[in-house]
Amino acid sequence: MDTFGLSLIKRHEGLRLKAYRCTSGKLTIGYGRNLEDRGIDELEAEKLFDRDWHDAEDGAMTLVKNWNQLSQNRKSVLVDMVFQMGLEGVKKFQVTLFHIENENFQTAAFHMRNSLWAKQTPERAEEDAKLMEEG
Repeated sequence: MDTFGLSLIKRHEGLRLKAYRCTSGKLTIGYGRNLEDRGIDELEAEKLFDRDWHDAEDGAMTLVKNWNQLSQNRKSVLVDMVFQMGLEGVKKFQVTLFHIENENFQTAAFHMRNSLWAKQTPERAEEDAKLMEEG
């Protein structure tokens, strides 16, 4: 398609960076991408995931002062938690984060297991808690 055709569609559709309901009631994003009927493909999902993972890692690095001293597994746990709950959500784990900073990993894992997060996603929380304990 020529560039005029591309710009015509973009102008008619408009760019929306958050999902919305189009005039026919379909969940839509971007330049009129119908998420309900078309969805996204694996490559698009990987691009979204890659960006979200990097954002989660950047956020997780700010949670504890001893980030650089943590094992890769413990870093991965914090990134996983930020990916799932967002940075602000994980910041609410103040007692857990305190124990991670003080290298009391068993106690940190205990508090992870005794959270609303663990009740809502028990398998994920248990795996993360074990990784936090074992390093």
